[in-house]
Amino acid sequence: MRATFSKFIAVMVSAGVVSVGAIAVSQPARAQAQQQQQLPQGWFKVCSKQEDNDICNVQNIRTANTGQLLTAVNLIQITGKVNRAIFQIAVPTGRVIPAGIGMQIDGGQAQKIEYALCLPDRCIAEAPLTEALVASLKKGGEMTLTSINFRNQPNPIKISLSGFTAAFDGEAMKQSEVEDRQQQLQQAIEQRREDMRKKLIEEQEKIKQGTN
Repeated sequence: MRATFSKFIAVMVSAGVVSVGAIAVSQPARAQAQQQQQLPQGWFKVCSKQEDNDICNVQNIRTANTGQLLTAVNLIQITGKVNRAIFQIAVPTGRVIPAGIGMQIDGGQAQKIEYALCLPDRCIAEAPLTEALVASLKKGGEMTLTSINFRNQPNPIKISLSGFTAAFDGEAMKQSEVEDRQQQLQQAIEQRREDMRKKLIEEQEKIKQGTN
């Protein structure tokens, strides 16, 4: 059962229901600010029905310029035939598994979240979603998630907790909003890839002109 719901989250992330508000773009500050205002950001909640279960997931997902997953936080509540509450963190592969993922809220003590499942493109750590954890997230200002890569180096990712309470206690996004979020993400990724391609061409032209 544990692996089943871990795979469920991996499917949701792969589907592109992600936040891209923290991705940096190589463009003038004004244009960048205008684009970020139009992109989905921060915490949001999606709900779905699977057989006899209702599943709601409050999530915050960070991606790189290329759309590659950096980290994903999922607070999953399952009600119906199965009743379960799960806290999950997804990170890229190439991690030191025994180290787990360190979770720290503001300046508090770091808590180790053990890995539960690794897929070809990500590893997922999992812990029970308790009322105490939810309360800490609601009161906190920032969460730091630290995984250890294959070079034995820590990779900390900071995630703002601003908007968490509204997402957790509020209504889930409508399907049309989810689809719009996916479309905005894809357009942002394609635009950034195009910007990177143009910048690479410009740099190559500068090198050519310098050698002539």
